[in-house]
Amino acid sequence: MPLAEAADGTALHYEVHGSGRPLVLLGGQSNSRRWWDPVRDDFAAAYRTVVVDWRGTGESGHPETDSYSTPGFARDVVAVLDHAGIDRAHVYGTSMGGRVAQWIAADHPERVDRLVLGCTSPGAPHGIERGPEVRAALSQPDAAAAHRALKELMYTPGWIARQGAHPVFHTLGDPDMPAHARRRHLRASARHDAWDALVRITAPTLVVHGTDDVFNPTANAPLLAERIPGARMRLISGARHAYFEEFAEVATPLVLDFLAEETAQEAARETAEGA
Repeated sequence: MPLAEAADGTALHYEVHGSGRPLVLLGGQSNSRRWWDPVRDDFAAAYRTVVVDWRGTGESGHPETDSYSTPGFARDVVAVLDHAGIDRAHVYGTSMGGRVAQWIAADHPERVDRLVLGCTSPGAPHGIERGPEVRAALSQPDAAAAHRALKELMYTPGWIARQGAHPVFHTLGDPDMPAHARRRHLRASARHDAWDALVRITAPTLVVHGTDDVFNPTANAPLLAERIPGARMRLISGARHAYFEEFAEVATPLVLDFLAEETAQEAARETAEGA
C-alpha cells in the first residue's frame, strides 16, 4: 500500500494501475480514489494511472487541522508524484479535483504534460455558483431526500433507473469520512479562487462539462476555456455532473484522444531531433 507523506506529515494513500506514460486522476470533494472505479481501467489500459485518496478520505490521514485547501491539495498531489518517482504526468481533474488540477498546472508547470478539467470552476468570485434551489435540496434535514437530490444532480433519472435495485455509486461521498474532514473539504472547495492563476497555465488544456450540470453550472466551462491560454472546450449533451461515468462512451475517448495528441507531437519532435 503506497503511502506518500505531505509536508505536514499527513499520510497520503495512492494507487498505481496500468503502465505507460503517467496520468493522474483527481476526484471530487469528500470522495476517495474510488470516484474513478467505474472508468479507471479504461484509462489504465493506455496509461500508468495514479489515483489518490485526498487527505481526510479513504486510507489517507484525517488531520484535524486547517490544512485543507485546494492549493494544499495540489501540494499533496505533487508529494504523491515525488513518492511514485514521477517527474511529469498528464493530469485529469473533475469537480473539486479540477480545482486542484488548476493549481498543479499553474504552480508546478514542470510537472504537467496535458491538463483536462472536468465539471469544475475557477471558483468565487468569478465562477458561477450553484443556485439556491440546489443548495436547499442538498441541505434539507431529511438525509435520505438529500442523498436522492445529490444522486439526481450527478446522474440523469433514466440512467439511475437502469442501475437496478441496489446500485453502487462512487461519487456520492466517502461513507467513512469523518465529519471534521467533510466540513473542511466543503470549506476548501468553497474558498477556491484560481482566477489570477489560470493565465499562468501553459499545459495544453481541455475543458469538459455536461450541458445539464447544475451542481457545478455549465457556464463555468467557457469561463475556464477563455481564461486559460489556448484551452479548448467540449460540452457533452444531456450530461449532468458525473458525465465521466454516465457518458463514459463519449467522455473517455474524448479525453484519451486529447492526451494522445501530445504523444504524437512528442514522437514527431524526437524524430526531428534525431534526424
